[in-house]
Amino acid sequence: MSAATADVQSPPRRRVTPPLPWLRERGMGASILVAAISSAFGVLLISATGFIAAMLEADPYIGDSGTLAFVLSFLTLILLGVAVYVAAIVTANTFSTIVAGRTRRIALLRLIGASARAQRAEVARQGLVVGAIGAFAGLVGGTALAAAGVALGTVQPRLEGVQYAVVQPALLVPAAVVTLTTWAAAWAGSRRVLTVTPLEALGGSVESSHGDLVRRKGRNAAAIALFVTGGVLLAVGILTGLFTPLGVVVAFFGGILSFTGLSLCATLVMPPVLRLVGRAFGRSATARLAAENALRYPERSSRMAIGVVMGVTLVTMFAVATDSAKGVLAAAAGGELSPALAAPLDTFAAIMMALVAVSAVIAGVGLVNLLTLGVIQRRRELGLLRALGLSGGQVRRVVLLEAAHITIAALGTGLLLGIAYGWAGAQSLLGFIRVDPDQPFTSSLVAPALPLWPTVTIIAATAVLTLIAAVVPTRIATGVTPVQALAE
Repeated sequence: MSAATADVQSPPRRRVTPPLPWLRERGMGASILVAAISSAFGVLLISATGFIAAMLEADPYIGDSGTLAFVLSFLTLILLGVAVYVAAIVTANTFSTIVAGRTRRIALLRLIGASARAQRAEVARQGLVVGAIGAFAGLVGGTALAAAGVALGTVQPRLEGVQYAVVQPALLVPAAVVTLTTWAAAWAGSRRVLTVTPLEALGGSVESSHGDLVRRKGRNAAAIALFVTGGVLLAVGILTGLFTPLGVVVAFFGGILSFTGLSLCATLVMPPVLRLVGRAFGRSATARLAAENALRYPERSSRMAIGVVMGVTLVTMFAVATDSAKGVLAAAAGGELSPALAAPLDTFAAIMMALVAVSAVIAGVGLVNLLTLGVIQRRRELGLLRALGLSGGQVRRVVLLEAAHITIAALGTGLLLGIAYGWAGAQSLLGFIRVDPDQPFTSSLVAPALPLWPTVTIIAATAVLTLIAAVVPTRIATGVTPVQALAE
């Protein structure tokens, strides 16, 4: 009796809602990781270049060199800009996929009176919070790593007199830039909210079809214009580089514009490449399903591919730029480059490729995240395939082949772009150099050089990325039962 009375008198337990519950959604964690990596990379770059500058100041011979300080600052700005650029595109694509998965909920809110602009503003606020959390984590982690590196460096016999303070206000700059960029990327990626209608409450995740993408005439025209303008600037930069090193500035903006144009019209460029890759996988049922899934929703496939294209392009670009620079200098010298000049170029290229690899890691995180989101949003479809007779192994093979389609297509596209950008950079920067002024003027235009081992490493890394990217999605795909699929 007393127990029953106690049960009656005890107040009902209230369910405690965690703060910011949307942070538990798939995709948010990866977006925080991308922001954290970008912020930490910026902190480490600033600390590394600051420490190197302190080392140079302590050197009695080159301590007053303003040129070296300028070069270090310029490289820091460029590398941080590249990392933030890659992170912005990956984040925008992630939020586009998240919004596609929220289509039904957004439509229901529209049905009860919520406006599209209010929904988009909510997504943008979530992007701001995600960016702030990731940037703060990256700031703390990057500062700790920088402090450890400086402490390790100053115990070296040659660097005992070097003084450098790791904690300084400049470290807040990359964190602030990453936060604002993530917010802007979330706003850009949420433009799909404006087109969701209340009638779509009856459906689920909705991606644009190929016909819808082709009808975006304004965006497609702007993307093509950017790409063509960038290509023209690249050509002008190469020709200008035959007379002045300022040609590299023109070529740099040409590369930014052309790649931005390619990213915007990726839904037109990548499907034909994916179709070509699909033919190489044979005519089995799983291969045809994988090929059709990659082509049926080109917007989703293009989002996954463009991040990998960026990573491959950047690493290939520096590898090709180094070998092409050797060719340009050899042509300027009359035929052969001295080993004394080739060795520093190789060292510089290795350092730059290692730094740019951080951007490739960001792109890889984006691929894993988008592939996982894509599988989650297709749970009903995958369960129906199981109901139609496909085994768990066949479903796993379909997802793995989809990942292979995307990474192989991205690898081929990235290699071509990296060769073009790397060669253009080397020509526009060094085309004017004459190693021997007494030699008669000869053209230093050379063919692009593709180094063997960096290319093999890129291909191997892409293969590993494919396997890693497919681990979580394949586990999710095979965990969907026909009964669960029919109930959704």
